[in-house]
Amino acid sequence: MHPIIFVSLGPGEPELITVKGLKALQAADSIFCPETHTKDGRILSRAADIMQQLAIPESNICRFPLPMSKQRTQAFNAYEQVYAEASALHLSGKKVCIVAEGDAGFYSSIYYVYEQLQANDIPVEHIAGIPAFIAAGALAGLHVASQEERLTVIPGTTTAEEIEKLIHEKSAIVIMKLSQCTDEIHRCICRHPEYSYHYFENVGTPNEKYLSDAGQIGTLRFPYFSLLIIRIDSF
Repeated sequence: MHPIIFVSLGPGEPELITVKGLKALQAADSIFCPETHTKDGRILSRAADIMQQLAIPESNICRFPLPMSKQRTQAFNAYEQVYAEASALHLSGKKVCIVAEGDAGFYSSIYYVYEQLQANDIPVEHIAGIPAFIAAGALAGLHVASQEERLTVIPGTTTAEEIEKLIHEKSAIVIMKLSQCTDEIHRCICRHPEYSYHYFENVGTPNEKYLSDAGQIGTLRFPYFSLLIIRIDSF
């Protein structure tokens, strides 16, 4: 039987998918793809948008609603449904893919399904993708980490004090899920205007934004698809 393949789509620009990932999507019978239902009735899916631009037939895409909430019970219920349906298709001999933005194994909750499949001896494969912070560095022309310099990637549960500690240890910092720590980032900028801040949102999409002016960054409310790279230029 064919393994269930987790295909990493990259941060948003369709051409940033790997050739291997694209071939897996083109060969698939069914592709599970998350979508979000907004409070005003819209249905959003960056993953589906990427696949549409890659000319993947809509008839092969199995969309499932994924609630965007810190309370993960509903998300886990959605993943349980994906697990059940993907498993049944796999057992019937179908080629099944499950997609994730960025890389499926890097801050991606879809990995819950991967682990469930593994635990039940269903063969799985993970096709690597480009994480958003790598695409962001390329967009800004940054050398994200140089020579023996350390790089620390942290989620948006950070504090200004943690950032100070990491900078003191001469580590460049990538902060993902930036919307979760807006106030702490603003506080850090006020305390340390000498740091080099590189702010990105919606990387790889027509709405991508890059700012390196600390004053401007310190006034923003960060959306979900945003990240920050902090460095000391004298590293």
